[in-house]
Amino acid sequence: MNDELLIGLVSISDRASQGVYEDQGIPSLKAWFGEALTSPWRMETRLIPDEQPLIESTLKALVDEAGCHLVLTTGGTGPARRDVTPEATLAVGDKEMPGFGEQMRQVSLKFVPTAILSRQVAVIRFRGDGRGPQSGALIINLPGQPKAIKETLEGLKDETGKSIVNGIFAAVPYCIDLIGGPYIETNDAVVKAFRPKSAVRKT
Repeated sequence: MNDELLIGLVSISDRASQGVYEDQGIPSLKAWFGEALTSPWRMETRLIPDEQPLIESTLKALVDEAGCHLVLTTGGTGPARRDVTPEATLAVGDKEMPGFGEQMRQVSLKFVPTAILSRQVAVIRFRGDGRGPQSGALIINLPGQPKAIKETLEGLKDETGKSIVNGIFAAVPYCIDLIGGPYIETNDAVVKAFRPKSAVRKT
């Protein structure tokens, strides 16, 4: 098995995709993964407008054709009419993973009451026809702002660095294990991956 994690990053914004302003989601995620991961990884990036058919086709292509193990989207998760990222994500998923969205809102509500308006979801999309060994990808909708992206991935820590509220990324490596992806190791100072003892690989 290839132990390199392939991450798909999709920034969804009408104005950024038209060049009206510079996208901030993808650069902030690149920087975060550069600090958080200690195992091999690379990424595929896409900047697209808020169009549900295009979002769906982009997510499918990143999983089915590019072979991504993890796909993260930013943008398009609010209540406005053109915010359709959650609908597109659910449409391409085989299994919904509601805990990710629930935890992201819990983290963000510590900072702003409007976090309750966010509609982030997460799903698993499998590759293959189901008759042989399957591998899949975890697709997660993240907030659009770099500060909120970092907070939801890492969680909240006190002044000593002790975790107060867990971020969502602590659970991502084990989820990737369970769907046939590579073994992900993290920088504990940024985010500590959690696995049951039986799933921890001895180095």
